Amino acid sequence: QVQLVESGGGLVQPGGSLRLSCAASGSIVSINVMGWYRQAPGKQRELVASITGGGSTTYADSVKGRFTISRENARNAVYLQMNSLKPEDTAVYYCNGAGVRSSVTSYVGSYWGQGTQVTVSS
Repeated sequence: QVQLVESGGGLVQPGGSLRLSCAASGSIVSINVMGWYRQAPGKQRELVASITGGGSTTYADSVKGRFTISRENARNAVYLQMNSLKPEDTAVYYCNGAGVRSSVTSYVGSYWGQGTQVTVSS
């Protein structure tokens, strides 16, 4: 089955950096859009950044200039480089793959990773 697994979260001081990684596995032909979402306690999940197979990116206004998303299509992997982290960046970060096409079935769907905790605190 298709599975997305995140890694790279942890505790970091304000102003520090973290790099999140997400790898999709399974009988995958292609993934249209990959992205990172986050959910802070008591808040709704929000889009942080996304990237298409062609490399077109979008960012939430709150992270522009600080975060950079990238992907490796051959590995079905997506990354999020987070710099100048702020306490308000604290959240569980989720990897998402949209438009995932499998070689096993004609179904095209979206999948979520299990999430990785990012805590920015001194």
